[in-house]
Amino acid sequence: MNTFEKIKDTGIIAVLRNLDPDNAIEVAKTLVNNGVNVLEITMETPNAISIIESINSEFQKTAVVGAGTVLDSETARTAIIAGAQFIFSPTVNIETIRMTKRYGLVSIPGALTPTEILEAYENGADAVKVFPVKTLGPSYLKDIKGPLPHIPLVPTGGIDIHNIQEYFEAGAVAVGVGSSLVDLHLKNEPVFFKNIEMKAKDFVHNFRNFKNKESE
Repeated sequence: MNTFEKIKDTGIIAVLRNLDPDNAIEVAKTLVNNGVNVLEITMETPNAISIIESINSEFQKTAVVGAGTVLDSETARTAIIAGAQFIFSPTVNIETIRMTKRYGLVSIPGALTPTEILEAYENGADAVKVFPVKTLGPSYLKDIKGPLPHIPLVPTGGIDIHNIQEYFEAGAVAVGVGSSLVDLHLKNEPVFFKNIEMKAKDFVHNFRNFKNKESE
């Protein structure tokens, strides 16, 4: 199973922004042990490269680790050398897509309008991150899939346990989930890891329910 197939099979991409290097491995372990094994480390996170390296080294057989918020091709290359297996961007940057594909890795740039989404896909993106999708909601994704049914879409921004199934029903191949999965406001609280465990289980359960209904 290649990287993109693994992303679709898991369905949930944990977007880890401003992760603390001191507990990054423990956060990753909690997610992976509870079924969320696609981990995106955003590049504005302090020590993002070292976090990607350490998580990739620790979980190379059980997790897919990538970089997010990648704004240019050089940052993409740096992340790839560190072990990133996919590159997420908030915008469409053609050189970033080309750099990622040059290394044979998964490129998922961010776009919102049909024009941007088509441009990203025609320039080599494996899928397109529909971002920010929060304001427009699942119905927008469904509208996009009408004229562009061949483009895999990954909505990100505002995805939570209450609307996740709606996004999959609207045509998402996977979803990016941030603070509603890993709430860093709780990082100094005793319940921090228990909260991640509980939410990971809930997200995976909802995704599996959708897949089971789809296969009926």
